[in-house]
Amino acid sequence: MTVTEAHEDQPQGKSKANPVVRLVETLKDLIQTVASPTLVQAVVRVALAVPFWKSGILKWDGFLQLNDTAVTLFTDEFMIHLPGGPYPYPAPETMAFLSGCGEITFPVLLVLGLGARFAATGLLFMTLIVELTVPDGWPIHITWAAMALSVMAWGSGKISLDYVLAKIFRTAR
Repeated sequence: MTVTEAHEDQPQGKSKANPVVRLVETLKDLIQTVASPTLVQAVVRVALAVPFWKSGILKWDGFLQLNDTAVTLFTDEFMIHLPGGPYPYPAPETMAFLSGCGEITFPVLLVLGLGARFAATGLLFMTLIVELTVPDGWPIHITWAAMALSVMAWGSGKISLDYVLAKIFRTAR
């Protein structure tokens, strides 16, 4: 018999007297408080943003000025791994620029919780491209995809500009 079953079998007043049941209930309440959906959504947004931001910040020498390394990666190093391939990236300078822009813009939007579903969709798409480029990295890429999908499905949560703006525009009607 599990603790839950034991708890359900006891009359209402007796469950509070059982110290084991009381401890389990207290721990459950603590866990639910710590892992509240509001906090989880904020942490997921930041966790997804960090690796893309770190990669993106390395691609720039200044405002809209890609460094040579970023272009070289897409020209000489990165390949698209599809059947019959690998294939070189088409328009490597454009791909490096778009990648660098996405890796800076989407994480900022995600952390702020502004257009978070849009930003998560962009990062999911980028994750798919990264997976085609580095197919052995799937254990990490699948966690990025799961985080992006969770933001796409449940939104940015209460700790976000999306939430604040939605409240403002709902009350303005």
